[in-house]
Amino acid sequence: MEKMEKMENGGAPPSPAIKYYGWKAMPYIIGNETFEKLGTLGTSSNLLVYLTSVFHIKSVDAATLINAFSGTTSFAPIIGAFLSDAYLGRYTTLAYCSVASLLGMFILTLTAGVSGLHPRDCKVGDTCQKASPGQMAVLFASFAFLVVGAGGIRPCSMPFGADQFNPNTEDGKRGINSFFNWYYFTFTGAMMISATVIIYIQSTVSWSIGLAIPTILMFLACVFYFMGTKIYVKVLPDGSPFTSIVQVFSAAIKKKGLKQVKDPNQGLFDPPHVSSLVTKLHHTDQFRFLDKAAVVTSSDEIKPNGSPVDQWKLCSVQQVEEVKCLLRIIPIWTTGIIYYLAVVQQSTYVILAALQSDRHLGPHFQIPAASFTVFSMLAQTLWIPFYDRLLVPRLRKLTGKEEPISLLQRMGIGIFLSTVAMVVSAVIEVKRRNIANHGSTIGTMLGGGAISSMSSLWMVPQLMILGVSEAFNLISQIEFYYKEFPEHMRSVAGALAFLNLAFGNYLSGFLVTIIHNTTGAEGRKNWLSQDLNKGKLDLFYWVIAGIGVFNMIYFIACAKWYRFKGTRQ
Repeated sequence: MEKMEKMENGGAPPSPAIKYYGWKAMPYIIGNETFEKLGTLGTSSNLLVYLTSVFHIKSVDAATLINAFSGTTSFAPIIGAFLSDAYLGRYTTLAYCSVASLLGMFILTLTAGVSGLHPRDCKVGDTCQKASPGQMAVLFASFAFLVVGAGGIRPCSMPFGADQFNPNTEDGKRGINSFFNWYYFTFTGAMMISATVIIYIQSTVSWSIGLAIPTILMFLACVFYFMGTKIYVKVLPDGSPFTSIVQVFSAAIKKKGLKQVKDPNQGLFDPPHVSSLVTKLHHTDQFRFLDKAAVVTSSDEIKPNGSPVDQWKLCSVQQVEEVKCLLRIIPIWTTGIIYYLAVVQQSTYVILAALQSDRHLGPHFQIPAASFTVFSMLAQTLWIPFYDRLLVPRLRKLTGKEEPISLLQRMGIGIFLSTVAMVVSAVIEVKRRNIANHGSTIGTMLGGGAISSMSSLWMVPQLMILGVSEAFNLISQIEFYYKEFPEHMRSVAGALAFLNLAFGNYLSGFLVTIIHNTTGAEGRKNWLSQDLNKGKLDLFYWVIAGIGVFNMIYFIACAKWYRFKGTRQ
């Protein structure tokens, strides 16, 4: 049986040594992740088509419903992460939520396979029957289970995999670094298959079969996960991690009138550190106002076991430094929100530009506009093994460093590449529009607007650059949060990247609204016109590139100021 250790901040003897199986546990964890993504991602990205074609929901209402569903699944990981770190633990959370995703997929499959659970089919020109309240209730039930599943799987799967490596050995540290890369490699590979094969089956063969296949894959994900139960390292929850944070601020406010101690090694409450999992944090000179929470006064009482009688008046240096860790991470985290402003364009205006470009490959095949994101995923899939297996080993030999390119450096490279991708996008858009307006066209869109004869493959370079950008920035973000967050809050750390994506989408929507309303005023040329040939989409890309330059400067300032966890003052 595997050993389990509860992480503690003091007062109790250390638990027995943990046996780490490392890569031996990875087939079960990565297998679970791969099948889970194959089962849910393709279906989620094709839900808009399902709602409009099978449930006969109006496109505007369907889009609103999908936005609500996507937004909820982006914020659910914060709740799941809190429950995992505070009460359930990552293993139990993943177990429950994997089953919840399976139930959600099963119910969604029933809505397609059972005739009574969806409206009758209708042909072009017919008046389509609306879904009944009962049919919508079953559909929403499947969404609810999928949200619960995403809320636990997204923040916990990657930290749980990293938990299987010993962070105190060189092999374990190297295993954690490689795990993050290979985890994302399988993630993007599964996304590519979902975005092509599974969506094709759902849209052209049968919705029943197209949804049954992901359900079976989700069942296999659960099987893989539970097969590895006996060898997993399971870190037990340690109560609400946010209580300690509130206690530090409460104690600091109550003692705001005290003077700062001259010698932090003598005047601050710093009991012996006994946990083998939680990193011992030394005092740092940033955010000194929080140090007052650890100042020992004559009114503070200490129990025989070394813990304070009133934890809302006196906190340990360890607790204070953990709060400082979170405050230092916030500026770095905000750069991720601005970074995603460029990334999310590949699912919006890149698709719209592709619709007004020549998407033919040969005389009989036309690339679906929504499938262009595959090129970004392809770049990630190709780059990650090259970087992890070829580039990093050579850089280690040249630099003599275990981590030749630091996490913050990789994040900065990703931000820089995203800005380059926007510049390339602007240049290509000018070429596309000029050909449509002054050269040849190959037809007209259903909604109006000439289709440029420029091959849509000209947009592949910008997507490939964005893909490599994500391989640098997104993987490094997740690894950075995992390593820099206090160990008992790692599931919350895993949820931060998804919050970045959610806020990045909201920021993009806000920017689109502002530019559309500003440039679309009477007498002006709307940059984001319904017909892109009459607009100035390239200027929109230049705005995002300019914001990216600002974000790069802001990130460099944050990176220079940042102090890594565990470093002394």
